[in-house]
Amino acid sequence: MSIYLDYQATTPLAPEAFDVMTPLLRDQFANPHSPHRPGRAAAAQVELARTEVAQLLPGGGRLLFTSGATEALNIAIQGAPPGGIVTIATEHAAVLDTALAQRSKGREVTILPVGPDGLVDMDAAEKAIRPGVALVAAMLVNNEIGVIQPAARLAELAHAAGALFLCDAVQGYGRTDIPADADMIAISAHKIHGPKGVGALWLRDGVQLEPSIHGGGQEQGLRSGTLSPALCAGFGVAARLMRERAGADRAHVEMLWDKAQTLFSGWTLNGSADSRYHGNMNLRRDGVDGARLLSDCRNVAFSLGSACASGSGRPSHVLRALGLSDRQARGSVRIGFGRYTTLAELEDAAVIMNEAAAVQAAP
Repeated sequence: MSIYLDYQATTPLAPEAFDVMTPLLRDQFANPHSPHRPGRAAAAQVELARTEVAQLLPGGGRLLFTSGATEALNIAIQGAPPGGIVTIATEHAAVLDTALAQRSKGREVTILPVGPDGLVDMDAAEKAIRPGVALVAAMLVNNEIGVIQPAARLAELAHAAGALFLCDAVQGYGRTDIPADADMIAISAHKIHGPKGVGALWLRDGVQLEPSIHGGGQEQGLRSGTLSPALCAGFGVAARLMRERAGADRAHVEMLWDKAQTLFSGWTLNGSADSRYHGNMNLRRDGVDGARLLSDCRNVAFSLGSACASGSGRPSHVLRALGLSDRQARGSVRIGFGRYTTLAELEDAAVIMNEAAAVQAAP
């Protein structure tokens, strides 16, 4: 059985989330938008989940369930008021590609550079975020390199310019502080030990968007379509566990991070060593090809970067934005761990990966 070290791509489903979902898939299968008794019971499960998910988000807002963070980000970007869009070169494709699609429709789009540490160039941000910009979009914790952006400062600049601030909090939700003055926040269940196929968009009270999906008017008219009570309930339980286990999860990740730095001491860390989430290690090593290493280490599940772009064959746009060469980017791997990773698994994986890397790098 493989050792799983790809927590940024997806996390193992929490047993508690599975348990709450099963009866809603098998027995309590009514449409939550139906007015009859079984439908109302299903709707109650959805609303309970909505309450649980919202508890890890700022007050004074409303939560819309979506099919995932990609849909949430698309709703936020496409539905934003007219005006320019400012985002960052290391954003997920769900932000960058949606912003560029808006550019093709005539909106001005500015993509901010980052430094070698992966942090946004604040001088460039201050110049770009000016009156006429309608939306600033930034990822809180980068999915590829784990770097934590100064989201609160970017939100401040956005508001000073009269713009909305959209926070992609997929990797940070439940793990690090989400800026309290964000206007929109996108999250995903399967990154916090919940099920795939469900996410959410949080909107501050007063934020109005144009709907991008039309139909039955569900989710306050912004996201038409029948919700899955099972997926929503699983999301709710996963969010509750993130809240209840926050201290234990954090301590466990810190312990693994401390050990991993020794276990992978022959590698170079990509991105800031200080401003980062410690469950994400993006590493490179001279003489190593990441794709070949992945093939050589069949019993270890790690990553070459974003799972959403892993089949493109191109070097990571995130690592290239840091100034890495194509060779350095292709020699990089991402190791992600969390709640259910054991120290023994991490140690075993390090032995396998280091031995394979040494064979590759040998003259």
